[in-house]
Amino acid sequence: MNKFQPIQLVFILLGALILLFIISPLLGMFLATSPVSLFETAKETEVQQSIWLTLWTSMLATIVFAFAAIPLSYLMARKTFPLKKLIMGIIDLPVVIPHSAAGIAILGFVSRNSVLGKIGSFIGLDFVGKPAGIAVAMAFVSIPYLINAARDGFSGVSVRFENAALSLGASPSRVFFTVSLPLAWRNIVSGLILMFARGMSEFGAIIVVAYHPMVTPVLIYERFGAFGLKYARPVSVLFISISLAVFIILRFLSREKESPVLFQKDKDNK
Repeated sequence: MNKFQPIQLVFILLGALILLFIISPLLGMFLATSPVSLFETAKETEVQQSIWLTLWTSMLATIVFAFAAIPLSYLMARKTFPLKKLIMGIIDLPVVIPHSAAGIAILGFVSRNSVLGKIGSFIGLDFVGKPAGIAVAMAFVSIPYLINAARDGFSGVSVRFENAALSLGASPSRVFFTVSLPLAWRNIVSGLILMFARGMSEFGAIIVVAYHPMVTPVLIYERFGAFGLKYARPVSVLFISISLAVFIILRFLSREKESPVLFQKDKDNK
């Protein structure tokens, strides 16, 4: 029977301290919120609309940008080319720059005088102060999580599998969709969930691009500034609870997703 070594006990103690550091503020906030105030807050139309707006704009941003982010991740995992490290650094930029600065950059990018803004206005799509602008801001700060997770997933797929499928007559596109993508699916799903979660929690970039309509992080900030902690706390607890429920459901739906790969020769080629 294995016994814990002293160093392992030290690691357990340090890990417990970190967990306590994470849990304590959240637990304190939940304990300080009465069920009555939570129930009354949940009935408010403004709160309901804010949470719904946050959920669907983050989901929309994740789905739309995934169509380009996943193929880029595959290229970053499989190809070697000049300035690759520079491109990887650019991908990570939204994570390291101040998000208020990111919001200012996005505002200039989607303003009515910008190329994108003019194109959007031409087709009846406005960004500033609109859900579309919120989605763009969410995607900007969260897309590195999807790209990096998907890239790690594709890197873990053996090139031999892809070469074997090519040798059996499969086209590169079929290899991608029937071999590479299924084998990397777990990482991709994790990246999608992380991107969705990060988009939901964004505040700094969104408040610059679209203070109204209010996503929940902005609503929490406004209530705290206008009425204090007592009125901001129930919204925070409600939003955290709903977010946690959504993430548990997403994780549950994705946990059994295992790739059955693999490939076989087309009947036409037999």
